[in-house]
Amino acid sequence: MKLKVCGMKYKDNIEAVANLQPDYLGFIFYEKSPRFFDAEIPKIPKSVKKVGVFVNANLSEIQNKIKKYHLDAVQLHGNESPEFCKRIKDAKIIKVFSIKDNFNFSKLKPYEDVCDYFLFDTKGKLPGGNGYTFNWEVFKDYPSTKPFFLSGGIDIKEIDNVKSFLQGEESKYCYSIDVNSKFELQPGLKNSEELKEFKYELQH
Repeated sequence: MKLKVCGMKYKDNIEAVANLQPDYLGFIFYEKSPRFFDAEIPKIPKSVKKVGVFVNANLSEIQNKIKKYHLDAVQLHGNESPEFCKRIKDAKIIKVFSIKDNFNFSKLKPYEDVCDYFLFDTKGKLPGGNGYTFNWEVFKDYPSTKPFFLSGGIDIKEIDNVKSFLQGEESKYCYSIDVNSKFELQPGLKNSEELKEFKYELQH
């Protein structure tokens, strides 16, 4: 199972977390976020893929960031249309959908051919980073074969729930676990010791 650590902000912390070899590190290019990233990304292992997170950004801003930071993927948290997704070049596309207790999976259909992954997060006041989980049983009705990231309020205390979800049929297309605010000492500053423990538990 892959691991994505999102909302990275500080140089030393980015390096420390990258050394744990997560599969993805996420950088948030949304100015209203307390984890807004506007610095240089330090040198990190090539195996760690860089994801840029955007909320209703325009195409040229996204393309500029892909080029500037050599992003491997972009994560779209806003109301981006399938047509918009189709116009993004040179990076994989992760389209985000928010879930509370249930979800109309027919919303995914227009995005099937224009995105590489889906990401499911908890519906809350913020576009991500709300800090609590949603009901993962909804994936019993997952109609797609598109791999997805599971996000929303996952912390070290959730590891048994995560593992039990991953053993069930509904996790068949779950590609990566995505963590953020629950592993923080402050917004953007991750607890690398807890992440290390979580990664170990996730993969054993």
